[in-house]
Amino acid sequence: MNGAFRKLLLAKLHGATVTEANLLYEGSITIPSNLLELTGLLPHEAVHVWNITQGTRFETYIIDGQAANKEIHVNGAAAHLVNPGDTVIIAGFTHVPAETAHLHQPKVVFLNPDNSVKNIRVEKPKTIAA
Repeated sequence: MNGAFRKLLLAKLHGATVTEANLLYEGSITIPSNLLELTGLLPHEAVHVWNITQGTRFETYIIDGQAANKEIHVNGAAAHLVNPGDTVIIAGFTHVPAETAHLHQPKVVFLNPDNSVKNIRVEKPKTIAA
């Protein structure tokens, strides 16, 4: 064991629709708790947000929203980078020991335009040639 780690995708919400952009909030992204449970992402965890509609990218942290309300709010300064109706990808990462990184299985939750769950996929580990 050499102690090295690899930074890998932990989970992502793919195709989330921003329902509110609030400049006057202190900052973060509000995600319904049921979606957090499906991905394993946690409140206060850092996430990357990639705006498919506008091409902007930013990092923020999660605030736990009301379960099943289907609202994704981008708050604070990041609200300059999105508009309600924009489609985004929200991704969290983890550090995995290098020797077991090939076994890692990120979870991807695909969303419909109304932020309901379309599909859930667990990425299967890849075989690495010796």
